[in-house]
Amino acid sequence: IEAKQSTIISSRILARIKKVHVRAGDMVSQGQVLVELEQTDLQSRVSQAESTIQSLKARMAEANKAFARAKDLTNKGLLAQADFDKAQANRDALVADLTRAKQSLNEANISLSFAKVIAPINGRIVDRLAEPGDTAQPGVPLLSLYNPLSLRVEAYVREQLVLSLNDAQSLEVIIPALQKRLSSNIEELVPAGSAGSRSFLVKSRLENSQDLLPGMYAQLRIPAGVTHVLVVPVDRVASVGQLDIVWVLNKDVVERRFVRTGKRYPGAMVEVVSGLIEGEQVLPART
Repeated sequence: IEAKQSTIISSRILARIKKVHVRAGDMVSQGQVLVELEQTDLQSRVSQAESTIQSLKARMAEANKAFARAKDLTNKGLLAQADFDKAQANRDALVADLTRAKQSLNEANISLSFAKVIAPINGRIVDRLAEPGDTAQPGVPLLSLYNPLSLRVEAYVREQLVLSLNDAQSLEVIIPALQKRLSSNIEELVPAGSAGSRSFLVKSRLENSQDLLPGMYAQLRIPAGVTHVLVVPVDRVASVGQLDIVWVLNKDVVERRFVRTGKRYPGAMVEVVSGLIEGEQVLPART
């Protein structure tokens, strides 16, 4: 059994871990804060960017006034063109600096948001790989998470059987550890097989994933064709040592006959491999 939605959660920045709010087995919601990193340096960068913007805004106001005066004097012929160009260039440079400072502030705020690692999906924590005091590094796992509602069975099916399967086909799944039989629907047939085993990977979505965990062993029952078997009620077969006996009514004569039985079926029926013919009347077992 595997989870279709599973993810390894890691930090996008280098920082010391301040708090880890979850442990293995906890259920989390999308957007929930899972890990908090130290933010002192990041907040300082935000404050510096904000201070730079305030300073540039003050200089920008002064440059705008200077440019307006230079323009007025130029129009009156009282200011040289070079001085006017200088005032205009000073104003344009401050506009560019202010734009760059705003982008730096936006970048600092984004980095600050990375100090809180949030859950990308609804799910359950599989493993906690870091503790407070550790240093989080980009790409290094902190937590692993999966969505318990996205469990499916992944099985390799030999090529003779996989050709009869189709998307959304319903298959039976047996979970031996839980003694459960569940229904599943095929959601993916991988179109490339393994040359060594001559098998194809089939992924079948479980309809009821309660009590199931990734990694559990499951059996996926694939239809292999139709066969006819001869069955009789179990209570009509008597066992004497290692022999199985039935009593058959044949032309008003009761015969005792040895039979070989096989697999048992629901409804208290047992397969008779040999010793009987379809249509014969089997009487209740005698002592």
